Order: sequence, then C-alpha cells, then structure tokens
Amino acid sequence: MAAYAARMQAQQMDGVMVTGEAVWKVQPERVEFLIEIASSAPTAAQALHDNQLKSAQLAQAVAPLGIKQTDLQTISLNVYSLYTQMLPALSAYGGLPKAGTGGFSPYASGTAPVPADIQSAAYHARNILRVNVRDAVRIGEVVDMVARAGATVLGSLSFRVSDEATARRHALEAAGKDARAKAETLAAAVGKHVDEAVAVTEDVVASNGAYSALRSAAPFAFSAGAPQVLGELEYYAHISASFRLK
Repeated sequence: MAAYAARMQAQQMDGVMVTGEAVWKVQPERVEFLIEIASSAPTAAQALHDNQLKSAQLAQAVAPLGIKQTDLQTISLNVYSLYTQMLPALSAYGGLPKAGTGGFSPYASGTAPVPADIQSAAYHARNILRVNVRDAVRIGEVVDMVARAGATVLGSLSFRVSDEATARRHALEAAGKDARAKAETLAAAVGKHVDEAVAVTEDVVASNGAYSALRSAAPFAFSAGAPQVLGELEYYAHISASFRLK
C-alpha cells in the first residue's frame, strides 16, 4: 500500500494538469417553444371540444408558415372545474353549504341551497403544446401567428441543431487540442516533453450566445479565442486533463 502511494505521488509530481476550452459555433436549424390554449364552458365535454377546435384552428393558421401537424405536440391536457376550486373558500363564510342527499343541507333543512350559477360550474380546459419550427428564420412570424390564433407563448425559445452529437464532438476535440497545446508549452518551459494522458474530465454546455456574453462581461475569466458575435448556437467544451512528463 505504501509503495503504491509513493508511486502515485511520484507520478503526480512528474506531471502536469491543464484545462482546455473551446467553442464550436453552428447556426440554429430549428426552434422549439411552448404554447397554451385555454377554453371555458359550462360542461367539461364542451370545454374540451372548444379546446380541440381552437387547436385545430391554430394548426391551420400556422400551416402556411411550414408548421406541420406533427410539429405541434401536446405535452399536457387538463380540465378542471371552477366550482370545485371555489367551494371550500366560499363554504368558509357559511353562506354556501354543500348540498346533502336530495339537495338538502346536512345541517338543517331550512338552510339556503347552493345558488344555481355556482352549481352549474364553469369548466376550464388547458392544453400545452410544444411547437417545432423547422425554419429558425421564421420564428418571429410563427410566434405572431400563434398569438393571433389565441394561444399564449410560455417560457423562452429553445434553439436546436439536427445533429447535436456532431457539434458536441467537434467542441470536445477542439478543447482536447487546446489542453494538449497548453501541456506541451508548460513541459517545454521546464525542459521536458508531454507523455500520455492519465486522467481527463469533460463538460459541454450548449447556449445561444450566452458564453460570448459572459466573456464580454468578464474577458479575463475565459481563455482566448472566444467568438465575438452573438446569436449563434454555441457548444462550449471544458476539459481538465493530467499528462505525464518525460
């Protein structure tokens, strides 16, 4: 055990640890965002029917902009009653007791019944869809059309590329070369040469220009060579590597 620890200590002393950074930039090919379609009606069936009708009208409205039916994906559909949500709060004041068997109050037969407008509760249907815009250039037109069709845009836009794995690989390869170059520079400074790598850790973050914005605000916090133009989809790779020296 002691011999192993001594050998590991010797390897750590006769080595170098560096970090490598790189940004691989690509133009976003498609954009995703969430929308909400809401509808209300006296019955749950009518609320759902109206919601489906609104969804169909929205699909027709965005079709000329290249949005296919398969580009509109429902991720959440809920229906709830206004009566079931309001009754506990109203009952707390004592004026609207729940009706018992036969429509009479469980407390006293002379208590006023629940008003008809509350009994005929309003139902609300809420449909959340993911919209996939295959032509990123037309994202503004699509958002405008969605709003005119009566939907609400939720959250932020998510920019995507069709081959994300390739973009990540390019970023990692560039970061690996950056780490190797730094190790060779440090080794030459002490009269040695870089041998094999003994440990490597990596991290890749995709953003829409966020890395460039951060580097602009704190230029000395990042390595040289970061992009200066915002708006592109960036894959920022960070590598920590340890090399033996010989």
